[in-house]
Amino acid sequence: MNALAFGYDFKEIQDKVFQLRVSLVKDPQKKQAMWDKQHELAADKIYAMCYDLGGFFLKIAQIIGKPDLAPAAWVKRLVTLCDQAPATPFDAVQLVLEEEFGRSISEIFENFDVNPLGSASIAQVHRARLRGDKNDVVVKVQHPGIQDLMMTDIRNLQAFALYIQKTDIKFDLFSVTKEMEKQIGYEFDFLREANAMERIRRFLYENNKKTPVLVPRVLRGLATRQVHFVLILHIACTGLGVVFIGLMDKHKGCTDVE
Repeated sequence: MNALAFGYDFKEIQDKVFQLRVSLVKDPQKKQAMWDKQHELAADKIYAMCYDLGGFFLKIAQIIGKPDLAPAAWVKRLVTLCDQAPATPFDAVQLVLEEEFGRSISEIFENFDVNPLGSASIAQVHRARLRGDKNDVVVKVQHPGIQDLMMTDIRNLQAFALYIQKTDIKFDLFSVTKEMEKQIGYEFDFLREANAMERIRRFLYENNKKTPVLVPRVLRGLATRQVHFVLILHIACTGLGVVFIGLMDKHKGCTDVE
């Protein structure tokens, strides 16, 4: 913890030095340019750290990379981790599928794209076609071991929060991390997600049959909540290409990842 505290103090000194340099600049445009450059450097460092560490840090990057939470340079850099995070190698994906369904991947799928459409903190998605079906589907596969890794990260963060609360800040950060642990824990349950999608799909259909939001149909027989989870969605893009749950795009297909 002493080394951590030293690093924290050094970063604080760096920030104060930069703020002093900015305060000496009179031209508003030059001042803004200095801040923009600083934000870009910070965004690159945060991106590299979250990309390398993975797990909960990828989730944090996704949360921070929102227009209402961070500078534009941060959003531009971090938003890519919403669908371009490190992907699980196909060999591991194939193993997950075959363990879940007890059959070889060639018995289940007529076609299966090796390269994922997108990958994020918890899962990645692949385009595929089931045997005997003319429609393409999207296969959502949880990264092996990600739940244990992410929960370990959160518990380490909780220990850090308790330490910080005793030294620098008078804010109950520990309770915030406990709530994050609870809410993120739900995201590993793909059956829970499937049930929520079905409820939203039914609600939209019953209340507005011409809704611009299309919720992909879950194939119930192929959704599991075992050690590794698989969620398969029908691709059914509209001319609008507007789908929130399923994040469907008329050009890119479905990239529903967490």
